[in-house]
Amino acid sequence: MARFIFYLVLLITSMLYGQEDEELKAKYAVDTFFEGFHKGDTTLMKSVMMGDVILQTTYTTKEGKAVLMTDKPDKLFEAITKRTSDQKWDERLLDYKIQVDGTMANVWTPYEFWFNDTFSHCGVNNFQLFNDNGTWKIIYLIDTRRRQGCNEG
Repeated sequence: MARFIFYLVLLITSMLYGQEDEELKAKYAVDTFFEGFHKGDTTLMKSVMMGDVILQTTYTTKEGKAVLMTDKPDKLFEAITKRTSDQKWDERLLDYKIQVDGTMANVWTPYEFWFNDTFSHCGVNNFQLFNDNGTWKIIYLIDTRRRQGCNEG
């Protein structure tokens, strides 16, 4: 009986460690995405994105209308490569909530966005990732954007 309990504890411990390891790998993909974003390095960003990634943004207009926009990745990459050197884009991730199930992960990251050291807006990023044979790749990104209800600073 003691041997059974030992192996059961060992199995559970190894499963928990394996899950935690995959969460760290998924987080690394998101961190790599933002490293490229901040540096203006679209090659680095693309290294953690699937080629057919879906990008969406949702927000509420001043009139109270909910809007959902879908963009092509090339539009994001173009904005980043055309960003002038006097523009500083600083997306500050405030937290990570990561869930993993097999080959799928969800990374939820509340953020603040600062433009040239001036607060612009806040929201949440929601990354969906796929484990492509050992490498986590972003397959879907949706974010919210708002100016009210933020704790900038």
